[in-house]
Amino acid sequence: MTDDEVLTWLLDSDPALRWQVQRDLAGEPADVWEATRERTATEGFGSRLLALQDHDGQWAGGAYFPREVREGTFPEEPGQPYTATTWSLNQLRGWGVPAAALRPRTAELLAEVRWEYEDLPYWGGEVDVCINAFTLANGAWLGADVSAVEAWFPAHQLEDGGWNCEWVEGSTRSSFHSTLNAVVGLLDHEQRTGGSDVLRAARHRGEEYLLQRHLLRRFSTGEPHGPWATHFAYPFRWTYSALRAADHVRAASLHDGRAPDPRLVEAVALVRGAREEDGTWHQQLRHEGRVWFDVDGGVGEPSRWLTFHALRLLRWWDGAGATDVRLGDDAPH
Repeated sequence: MTDDEVLTWLLDSDPALRWQVQRDLAGEPADVWEATRERTATEGFGSRLLALQDHDGQWAGGAYFPREVREGTFPEEPGQPYTATTWSLNQLRGWGVPAAALRPRTAELLAEVRWEYEDLPYWGGEVDVCINAFTLANGAWLGADVSAVEAWFPAHQLEDGGWNCEWVEGSTRSSFHSTLNAVVGLLDHEQRTGGSDVLRAARHRGEEYLLQRHLLRRFSTGEPHGPWATHFAYPFRWTYSALRAADHVRAASLHDGRAPDPRLVEAVALVRGAREEDGTWHQQLRHEGRVWFDVDGGVGEPSRWLTFHALRLLRWWDGAGATDVRLGDDAPH
C-alpha cells in the first residue's frame, strides 16, 4: 500500500483508533476528531466493553484478576487474564472513552473494591509498580482520590532512577517493564491533573533511566535486551517494547516542550526497519491471556494499532529533523 492507502486503511477502523488517526496523522480539525472520540462510548470496542461493566463498578468481579482467581476456581490457561477491572479501565482510558460514559459513581463504587494482594483498598494502590501506575492514571481519569499512590512513586523510586515490581522481594535494580509503566502512568496523571514538581521530577528520572540505555540495552554491558524489547504487539499490556517506550518519550517530549533526544536513534531505526513490504507493521507476538474480545489482527497479520503508533512516532521524529541510522550502523551502546 502507498502511504495514502495506509492512511485510508487506518481511518477505516473502530472509533477508538479512528479519532487518534484523524488527530495525529490526518490532521483533521478538532471538531472532527472530537466528534469521533465521543462515539467511542456508543459504538465499537468502547461500547462493547462498557456494556460488560457490572453494577458494582467492576469487570469480571475482580480488581486485577477475575473473581475466579481469588476463589481458586479459574481454569489453568496460558498467560494471565485481561478481563478484570484494572485492565478494562486501561483499555477504555487508552481508547479515549469519556469517563462520564461509565456507570454513575464508578470512582466511588471502586473505592469499596479490594486488591487481591492483602485486601488493600483499590484507590490506595498496592505494592506492584505497574498496578500502581495503572491506578494512578485511571484514578486521574475518573476523578478519584489517588493521593496515596501519588506519594508512593517518589518514595519507591530506586537509586538508579527507575522502579522494579520486585522491590518488595529485595530487588534494588530497576526494570525496563516497571519503569516504562511508571513513567507512562505519571505522564497520564500529569496531563489530566497538572501533576506536581515532585512527580514531574520522578518521571524525568525514570525517563532518563531508559534513555541512558537507549531504550534497548543493558547499562552495564551495552548488550541488547531479549526479544521482548524488539518485538511488537498490541494491546501493549504491561510488557515493554522499544516502540511503546519511544512513543512515550515522544509524548513526554511534546508535553515538556523538549526536542527529540538523540539517544532514541537506535529505537527509532528499529521501528522503521520493522515496516513490512505492504506498508504496515505486523503483530509479531501475542500476550497470552483471556480477553473479552480481540481488537487487532493476529500474529503475523497487519496491525492497525501498531501501524498507527509507528507512523506517529516516525512523523514526529522526522518532522523534528532528528537524525536516523539503520540498526547496526554506528548504533549507540
